[in-house]
Amino acid sequence: MGRNDDGRWAPYVSVAQRRAEAAKAVKALKKKGRDCLPVVVDARTIAHTFWGKKWCDNLEQYSDYENRLPRGRTYVRNGSVVDLQIGPESITALVAGSRVYQVSVTVRPLEPALWQTILARCAGQVGSLVDLLQGRLPAAVMEVVAQAGSGLFPAPRQIRFSCSCPDGAGMCKHIAAALYGVGNRLDLQPELLFLLRNIDPAELIQGAVHGSLVQAETDSGQNLGDADLSALFGIDLDVAAVTIARDAVSAPVTTISAGELTARGVPVHMRQCWLKSGVLLASGQRAVYGLADHSEKAIADYLARRAR
Repeated sequence: MGRNDDGRWAPYVSVAQRRAEAAKAVKALKKKGRDCLPVVVDARTIAHTFWGKKWCDNLEQYSDYENRLPRGRTYVRNGSVVDLQIGPESITALVAGSRVYQVSVTVRPLEPALWQTILARCAGQVGSLVDLLQGRLPAAVMEVVAQAGSGLFPAPRQIRFSCSCPDGAGMCKHIAAALYGVGNRLDLQPELLFLLRNIDPAELIQGAVHGSLVQAETDSGQNLGDADLSALFGIDLDVAAVTIARDAVSAPVTTISAGELTARGVPVHMRQCWLKSGVLLASGQRAVYGLADHSEKAIADYLARRAR
């Protein structure tokens, strides 16, 4: 139990009551125009994938957090995190308890020197963005990116948080629930970890891509446009599309904006990959892309894979 604003112990709130309050809070917020992204945990397992599990593991290895984390796990499993938003260096959440509380978390960006060290240690070992985001990494790379204090996951000294609840503890159960919610969200959107730390996941594969392209040109005498980009970027790619992207076509093409792609669920790093591979074409306009004949199918296939 937590304390009320007047310092008295708050009455016990059952799981059923908490879920009902959470549902009521979401409904009220939607009426006000807020697009809530609740955290939904299947069974008791908060995270299933490499990135989600490593985020939770990282939280649990710090003694700073050990006293409050168990209550946070209970809250997130009960569906109490009714909204979770992750952006550059920030996490905001609404967590339902005896009432709905606002949680704000600030995470320092990864230090440039540390990021360069990680890039150097992983150089040539990450084959594609799809492999990276799905956690299909060599053991040596996993050790580097998940290492406490020097990997991609923040240490306590890099995290600042606050909650609107009256609990005077450094980390209340609502903050703990929100932090566990991040692990759950990384299962579906691992790219959010890189957004949170203000780094570009594509940089982790640039060395491998560059080396592969140079080797392909040396072995076959082909130029960049003829390289096997579908293998390099882990996506289905029609060779004809590469030719379209390489040869500046003068005929009018259908376009799509960055905003439309974001609304459909396409993250920034995929747009960058698709520009290189020919799924999207440079239009000459800011934040506007040309579409090749196969583009819509490639986008639909990608979104279907993410939904599975």
